[in-house]
Amino acid sequence: GVREGLTATAVCSISAEPPHLLVCVNSTAGAHGPIHRAGAFCLNVLARNQEDVARRFAGMDGTEREDRFNIGHWSTLSSGAPALDGALANFDCIVVREIEAATHTVFIGRVLGVRTNDSGSPLIYSHGQFTGLGN
Repeated sequence: GVREGLTATAVCSISAEPPHLLVCVNSTAGAHGPIHRAGAFCLNVLARNQEDVARRFAGMDGTEREDRFNIGHWSTLSSGAPALDGALANFDCIVVREIEAATHTVFIGRVLGVRTNDSGSPLIYSHGQFTGLGN
């Protein structure tokens, strides 16, 4: 019954068959506990024109945590985790393993389903700024 989210800086594909990916979350992040308790997460791959969403979930725009989901349109897939409508891709995952590593937890998720949207190029964060391919 609680929605939480963050802008992830460390995400990686693990395997294609069966599909698994990982996300590294700081143990002090507001989303850490909810991911652990729910045993699920949705990885939303943002488009270049969704920088405002990335800034909001990174805490860069001064919005209160409880108001983060007031930007964009959200739905849920089979895990129940929030999926951003209009993202380039939504990877709906259940957590199959957690690995504590220093200040972070590596959440390994089995991908239950994928929803894609082919409109736009991906948003990238590099050298302290948001950018995109071909900019």
